[in-house]
Amino acid sequence: MHSKKTVLAAAFAAVAALTLSACGSGGDPADDSVAEVSSGTESKPATVLDQPFTKPDLVLTDTHGKKYDLREQTKGKPTLIYFGYTNCPDVCPLTMSNIAVAKRALPKADQDKLQVVFVTTDPERDTPASLGSWLKAQDPDFTGLTGDFPTIQAGARQIGIGIDPPKKEKDGTVVSMHGAQVIAFSPKTDKGYVLYSEDTTAEDYTEDLPELVKGETP
Repeated sequence: MHSKKTVLAAAFAAVAALTLSACGSGGDPADDSVAEVSSGTESKPATVLDQPFTKPDLVLTDTHGKKYDLREQTKGKPTLIYFGYTNCPDVCPLTMSNIAVAKRALPKADQDKLQVVFVTTDPERDTPASLGSWLKAQDPDFTGLTGDFPTIQAGARQIGIGIDPPKKEKDGTVVSMHGAQVIAFSPKTDKGYVLYSEDTTAEDYTEDLPELVKGETP
């Protein structure tokens, strides 16, 4: 069992909002300050929050083009929420892949209960169709959400996740800076009580998901 620590959610939110991953970055010097913040706050994969987050009040569009009310659709269900984008070359696909691997290790009944929600930080390029196609390669049951950037940014901020508008670099690469944390919400309380860093492995998720599905602290 890997080590975990308990922190005040409010304090962690302030740090998480500053800890952004430069997905798609090619070592842009502008990202150095963010990298320093990230390296200074690295910890064990799972953080159990002393003061859980309230689930974001977020209404977006799913990969079928239908309205999706996050609170209503995931109410009473074990839920993992992650903010990222499909053109990310490293952290985002690895995170989704790790969760997919761990999910497949669960009994079928628990797989059906678990909700995995991927909210794009690059809605201009991540249309419902393109987002759906990308997630299908990870797990066809994962939920993908898109919408207008201000709404997405505000929803992320509610759970301490910082994201910046995507920007185009001189070489044409589009970079989306976003917090790379996965937050687990309990089916018992609908509160986000466990947070996972980008260093969390498939083995870590495999170990914790059985407890998370039950709403227990892993």
